[in-house]
Amino acid sequence: MARSIVVSLKGVESSFGFKAVDRNSLYGKRRRVPLDSSGGICTRASLLEDGSLLLRSGMTGQAYFLPDGTSLKQSELEAFDFDGSPLEKVPSTVGVSQELHGPVNAQDVLDLRVKTIYALLPEEVSSDLQTSVDAGDIYKFSFNYRDDYQAETGYLVSNDSGIYALIGDSVSYEWSKLELVTELPAVDQDEDDDLDFEMF
Repeated sequence: MARSIVVSLKGVESSFGFKAVDRNSLYGKRRRVPLDSSGGICTRASLLEDGSLLLRSGMTGQAYFLPDGTSLKQSELEAFDFDGSPLEKVPSTVGVSQELHGPVNAQDVLDLRVKTIYALLPEEVSSDLQTSVDAGDIYKFSFNYRDDYQAETGYLVSNDSGIYALIGDSVSYEWSKLELVTELPAVDQDEDDDLDFEMF
């Protein structure tokens, strides 16, 4: 079953299919394929320090190990905040209608640390939303691809090639200003800066 990003503007829902846009899809990719003496493709593996096990790609992602060697499944792990309080999982928003906020200022998008870009494939789009994004309006919404401990922020943007969702975390920056003058520590003028190479 296809998964969709569903958003709501003024109570009217719109749905989009989505596909990640990455460097490979834009520019293509090349990779070197190592071959053995018979022409077969080699696969990467790591040997443990004691030589007891050979780990192939993907094997270390199946479980987590404590220092004593005890293995834990991912489903057995719990998350805690910096105060030691347990965190609750935020459910996935895929297929669940999310309210659009905006139009927002383009500066808000510049304050987003983008992790993923999705090309949106319109399935059912309200005329109001289509007209608004075609005019250059930007909308903000909550996004969480899978159940996780922290929801991300999404921005709905449009250009001549289509509608896109920019997904990431909002960040704030502290900027330096010309009006702020840094005071340097006082330096003893009598201090001898000549190097004495005999001391090395």
